[in-house]
Amino acid sequence: MKPATSNSAESPLSRRAGQGPSLPCVAGPRPAKQGVRAIADRWPLAFAASALVCATVRAADPTSVYRQMLADDNPAELAVARGQELWQTPRGPKHAALTACDLGQGPGVLAGAFAALPRYFADTGSVMDAESRLVHCMVTIQGFSRPELAATPFSELGEPQTDLEVLVAYVAAQSRGATIRVPQGVPQERDSYARGRDLFYRRAGPYDFSCATCHGADGLRIRLQQLANLTRSEGARSAFGHWPAYRVSQGAVRTMQWRLSDCVRQQRWPQLIFGSQAAIDLSTYLGVLAGGGTMDAPSLRR
Repeated sequence: MKPATSNSAESPLSRRAGQGPSLPCVAGPRPAKQGVRAIADRWPLAFAASALVCATVRAADPTSVYRQMLADDNPAELAVARGQELWQTPRGPKHAALTACDLGQGPGVLAGAFAALPRYFADTGSVMDAESRLVHCMVTIQGFSRPELAATPFSELGEPQTDLEVLVAYVAAQSRGATIRVPQGVPQERDSYARGRDLFYRRAGPYDFSCATCHGADGLRIRLQQLANLTRSEGARSAFGHWPAYRVSQGAVRTMQWRLSDCVRQQRWPQLIFGSQAAIDLSTYLGVLAGGGTMDAPSLRR
């Protein structure tokens, strides 16, 4: 399945001719988070309220200001709550909960697990990321069909989030503040990193693009959007540490495999198959480069 395309129209926050970009800036302290219900109730009023209380400022990175404005009302928290429910509820043909799922830290242990994925799992003899491991658990523990789960891992625009998307959001949220430490202790993990590095720099397709074409130098951008230099630790940490994320232009939580698939689509490469070796290897490469960074997912992205 191809990830839904995003709107390519010029943002209303685009740079004015001859001037720096300007954005409203929230004044005063932020209210404390008040739970999922409060988020749901306040979200429709977020922009109207900001118009009444904000002043205009110039910023070198207006997108970061925009994210900061909405951070306390991140709709991803709704997906996290739904994911927690699915994690704890017995489901599937085997009527079992996912609380026995081993994401690398032991059965049912979630704290810090997401920050150490992808990694090698002896029970499958392969390197797996969070998404492919969750599918494995849903199949082996709950009895769901692997082909059916892999066929529709991502929701389309306007559709409810898939079970996998909200589960990834929940699992990622349990690693907020954890240090990224994608392991390289066994040959399979080092091989995955090497393949991911080769894919990152491989030029192909009708535009002769590689991942490095857009993410291999400082200062590149597409319209308002700054493009992280993923060959540097700072850029890799910023990218890897914030996915999954609530994508405002999509109105949904999107996962790392969705993000990689959308990049591949924009390069006009063949579709990146969900759960494929290529998808996992690219995540491994980025995760190793991001080592030492901090997980802050699910975050908010344009």
